[in-house]
Amino acid sequence: MGRKVLLLEPNYKNKYPPMGLMKIATYYRKLGDDVRFFKGDLRDLAVEIIMERLIKHFATTQTDLPIKKYYTEIFEFIKRGQRKCLIGIEEFRKDNVPDEIDNDIYEALKEYHKKYKANDYKNSFDIVCVTTLFTFTWAVTIDTIKFAKKLCKCDERVFVGGIASSIVPDEIYKETGISPIVGMLDKPGMLGDNNNLIVENQPLDYSILDEIDYKYPATDAYFAYMTRGCPNRCAFCAVPTLEPEYCGYISLKEQMEFTRKHYGEKRNLLLLDNNVLASDCFEKIVDEIKEMGFSKGEKYLPENEYEIAYRSLMDGIKYNEGVVGYNDRAFIRKIVNLYQETLKKLKGEEAGHLYQLLEESNCLTSHSASKESIAQNDIIFRETYNKIFRPKLLVRYVDFNQGIEGKLLTDDKMKKLAEIHIRPLRIAFDYIAQKNSYEASIRLAAKYGVTNLSNYMLYNHKDKPEDLYVRMKLNIDLCVELGISIYSFPMKYHPISDPAWFRNRNYLGDNWNRKFIRAIQAVLNSTKGKIGKGKSFFEEAFGESVEEFQKILWMPEAFIIYRRKHDEMLREKLSDRYTNYDGSETNLTNDWWNKWCKLDSDTLSKVKKIISNNIFTNETCETGDAKVDEMLAFYLIRRE
Repeated sequence: MGRKVLLLEPNYKNKYPPMGLMKIATYYRKLGDDVRFFKGDLRDLAVEIIMERLIKHFATTQTDLPIKKYYTEIFEFIKRGQRKCLIGIEEFRKDNVPDEIDNDIYEALKEYHKKYKANDYKNSFDIVCVTTLFTFTWAVTIDTIKFAKKLCKCDERVFVGGIASSIVPDEIYKETGISPIVGMLDKPGMLGDNNNLIVENQPLDYSILDEIDYKYPATDAYFAYMTRGCPNRCAFCAVPTLEPEYCGYISLKEQMEFTRKHYGEKRNLLLLDNNVLASDCFEKIVDEIKEMGFSKGEKYLPENEYEIAYRSLMDGIKYNEGVVGYNDRAFIRKIVNLYQETLKKLKGEEAGHLYQLLEESNCLTSHSASKESIAQNDIIFRETYNKIFRPKLLVRYVDFNQGIEGKLLTDDKMKKLAEIHIRPLRIAFDYIAQKNSYEASIRLAAKYGVTNLSNYMLYNHKDKPEDLYVRMKLNIDLCVELGISIYSFPMKYHPISDPAWFRNRNYLGDNWNRKFIRAIQAVLNSTKGKIGKGKSFFEEAFGESVEEFQKILWMPEAFIIYRRKHDEMLREKLSDRYTNYDGSETNLTNDWWNKWCKLDSDTLSKVKKIISNNIFTNETCETGDAKVDEMLAFYLIRRE
């Protein structure tokens, strides 16, 4: 095996797997390198490295200490150094005395705890590649890059790429000393090797996703691009930096065939194209999608996951003549997970027999299982797994995940799109100026039977709050009129490349203030961040009119959250009933609004200036002006 390569994704939450690292994994495997992927607590990675050294040491000394069998317990001991982590291990007991650990064993393991504490996991890899996402994950991203430098033998072989590294490369260099890669790996030699391989053109290595515990919400899909870049250069968009040149067509066939052969058929197709409608090859793109099995109405029969994983474990993955890549770590984990899933579905004697088989072969965990033991279990487990594996035909979907541009959607293009099963169709609606083209595109979709739609709605940029309401309300009205479903996701604008703002989420557009932003977030918390097609629900959340929406924006947060929770009179808009200590009822929301409406213009201006900052304490709400303080008292009422 060649060089030791580590691929790192910072431990932030994200929906989609890191396609860049998946391509890099394939690239290095083609070169014969030992590739490893990690996402999680970096302390755990450090312990994993020390554990590998410990296992190797005891294997070479021919001791019968069951390190792999008790991997979890020993892992915790190496990490924490606490004797109690080992107490439950019967083989480690001294003279079979409970809570007494054999001192020789304890001292041997303690040496490895010292190695962990002394950072003896440093310089464990020849190459470390770190991906980055958005700048609001800045802290964890910078920490990961700094840790990567510890793990790599040479800083020059620490490669950082992705969105944040392309947007603010100078800032990353200032904080880490690493000069990141800007844009795509679309030329030979960009990772310092002297060969003709282009990383961007490599098929995705789906196996790395089985190396980690983290589960991406978007799974069971082909992840791909059929175009790159976007001819538009919107001020709020990072695409011109990430993908500066527009490429109107990328064939999908070869990548999908490689994935099917080595990782199994995937159910859905998730395309991350930024503007597919701008392509001169649009019809060719749709025809190729259909050819690959995604015509409208086509269904998918899940493949036998065990068969795929077992074949890949035993045979490796052949990239081309004479070049074979292995990922035993991932496929062993995958198979052991299938063991556990199967055990949960079995009952009685059958479950007992399988458990005994796995226990005797040390295959209950991925740390103790081996390629050889899995091979020994194959015939018996395969027979058991095939009994419970009952695949069902499933509908397949295509998702142009980054959305399409409404003004480019013609009748002919929509008719063509309807030949594949798009779910959902995402159409951009970032500004009120797009209203006419957006509405026309929704009507075209409905005309051709595409009824499941979605969009992101940018706010806090150049729009006004009432513009956001009009856009949201339009979707509700279109759902009612056309009998369709549109899910909207209001998305707060943030200047991700501005040094003054990219480390935080505090930016305010010219027409917005902190109270308005918080009010929107308070409503979206109750709708789980999305707005569906229910008219009554929308009006309860955002108001029946622009005037009611503006009223909600200024409303105390506690009232926004609970304005109808206890109100028996649901038709009395924007009100809530609270019970006082003496048992009487007070309609606080109406009381607040009545006082608000009676304020003179000067007092109202003072009140709004304070409320706009969205900081409500005894100090900020006591100004010495009785009318102002009377209003601000409502904002001291907490949700709890």
